[in-house]
Amino acid sequence: MQAMEIQEHARKLREARGDLALAHAAQKARDLEHQGNTIEAQNWRRIEAALRQMQGPRVS
Repeated sequence: MQAMEIQEHARKLREARGDLALAHAAQKARDLEHQGNTIEAQNWRRIEAALRQMQGPRVS
């Protein structure tokens, strides 16, 4: 997946799932890793990273 596709997918997932989007992406990546589908798992890890960037810095 191209970088722009990753960003677009992350944006759409965030719109659809809200705060649960990050957890959804992480779970999807784990499931794919367990199935041995490393390419798709990598894509979902990239989506997860894009979602983390969208969150911005954490303030304590």
